[in-house]
Amino acid sequence: MRAATIDRYGPPEVVQVGEVDDPRPGRDEVLVRVRAAAVSSGDARIRAARFPPGFGVPARLALGLRRPRRSILGGAFAGEVVALGAGVEDGEFAPGTLVAGMSGVRLGAHAELMAVPARRLVPVPDGVDADRAAGVLFGGTTAMWFLEERATVTPGAAVLVNGASGAVGTVAVGLAARAGATVTAVTSRNADLVRRLGATHVVDHTTTSVTDLDERYDVVFDTVGNLTIRTGRPLLRDGGRLLLAVASLGDMARARGDVRAGTSPERAETFARLLSLVAAGDVEVVVESTFALDDIVAAHRVVDSGHKVGNVLVHP
Repeated sequence: MRAATIDRYGPPEVVQVGEVDDPRPGRDEVLVRVRAAAVSSGDARIRAARFPPGFGVPARLALGLRRPRRSILGGAFAGEVVALGAGVEDGEFAPGTLVAGMSGVRLGAHAELMAVPARRLVPVPDGVDADRAAGVLFGGTTAMWFLEERATVTPGAAVLVNGASGAVGTVAVGLAARAGATVTAVTSRNADLVRRLGATHVVDHTTTSVTDLDERYDVVFDTVGNLTIRTGRPLLRDGGRLLLAVASLGDMARARGDVRAGTSPERAETFARLLSLVAAGDVEVVVESTFALDDIVAAHRVVDSGHKVGNVLVHP
């Protein structure tokens, strides 16, 4: 099969497309032909060994000290079932079924085929295509976990989403607005987009720093990593909650009380909920651009630009 591989850390150009051996599904695994996969900020961080402050050494110990242990990136995907490994019953994963999921530390979605544990897959509902299924998972799992499990968003709550036009931020704006919150979205050139997603107020961070805002919020959700405990806490109302999706190691260690940080879990039940919201029209999946596998370097360049809107996808 053809796949995008990396054999060293570095800029987008370290990604090479070529032939590799086809994977085979092991026990309790499903072989999937990938139709769409996200090229996410997480993929770019791994490729470039560009991690939040304090995580450089731990991340390299986990992912590969001198070069990545996993040569094929990509964690969020959608595709068709090709074959079932031993222990997987032919039912909701019958060959030809469109499924979506996340592969965790195994990665592997930037390829024509991947073998995935069945517990990490869900069928895609009717009316949802592969692009939207793959696009909602990376940002959606993070947004849903922080807004529903790390904080409580109630009708009338004031919610600030910093980085509102990214993969996490676009879903976060939609989920918070759906919960009845008054959403303030921090972005730059994407005011019309975030208003369409449900934001009531928009802050252009190129003219107004988020730390200079006079308003105070029940929930402050930083999706991009440019707020800290020190700079984010002053934005909170009494009883408010600061959510740091891209925290430094120091802030993660100190996150307690009114601060929450961490990595969202990848659960099949969350995938299913997100996809059902997409199918119902309650969550909009924003896809900025799609690329053929041969153009995946260009996809990484878009992510590295820092101006990605919603999701960037590759079509293996």
